[in-house]
Amino acid sequence: MSAPSPAFPTNIIDGKTIATALKARVATEVARLKAEHGLTPGLAVVLVGNDPASEVYVRNKGIATREAGMNSYEFKLPAETSEADVLAKVRALNADPAVHGFLVQFPVPDQISQQAVIDAIDPAKDADGLHPLNAGRLASGLPAMVPATPEGCLIMAKLAAGGDLTGRHAVIIGRSNLVGKPVAQLLLRENCTVTIAHSRSRDLASLARQADILVAAVGRPNMVKGDWVKPGAIVIDVGINRVPAPEKGEGKTRLVGDVAFDEAAKVAGAITPVPGGVGLMTVACLMRNTVIAACRQNGIALPGDF
Repeated sequence: MSAPSPAFPTNIIDGKTIATALKARVATEVARLKAEHGLTPGLAVVLVGNDPASEVYVRNKGIATREAGMNSYEFKLPAETSEADVLAKVRALNADPAVHGFLVQFPVPDQISQQAVIDAIDPAKDADGLHPLNAGRLASGLPAMVPATPEGCLIMAKLAAGGDLTGRHAVIIGRSNLVGKPVAQLLLRENCTVTIAHSRSRDLASLARQADILVAAVGRPNMVKGDWVKPGAIVIDVGINRVPAPEKGEGKTRLVGDVAFDEAAKVAGAITPVPGGVGLMTVACLMRNTVIAACRQNGIALPGDF
């Protein structure tokens, strides 16, 4: 954990510093692969339509990928593109030896089945770790492509805890395939006791107060209040919600997490801000996934600390 920004309390988990360090580690490994094996990892992103948030995210992925010395491929398809055409693009990327990892940016337009897209991706190139085969391998404790956001959550939690999470009680609010379920598997792998809570859980606040590690991933702005947080707990806020900000002017908005930050920060031992927390880790972990995929596809061993 780095020195905090003056705008934040002293228990801030600085996502920018952690993500920058991981990107530097990725760049070092990419340079080694080029020098020793003549291999340049390639990450591709398919964007269907022109969702503004997705466009920004895809652009940031491309910039970070190129800065690390990797090849970046972006494919932008019109919003009216059929499911058949999207699946054809997926099959083409599955067959492209220059692409070691790729993803289709979600959400996709209504005429396209998100699950059909996920199922069509080669599990070995599944940079987002969403294919059922990767989910099953993760749940079984086998090597798998791990979703980038959960991996980022784990890295931040471990750093905040000094490296060892053994025996801690982790409570995850949210049960999605993208975050809730995989982060639960990762925390189990670290010898945590894990509780998955959700919208149907009884007395959610009471469950949250039991957590040594509290992961909020529900997409509801400021839902987790300060009195939901156990004193000294590590709070990982995955939520990215845009809410009105009249103090900035008419029609203006700002980003907030699923946790009421100002309240929770007074109680938590360590907490991620929004923005400046988990979101920054997602791109870094996606790049890491692509390097891992490239090495596995070419039978190259990775350093044990990668």
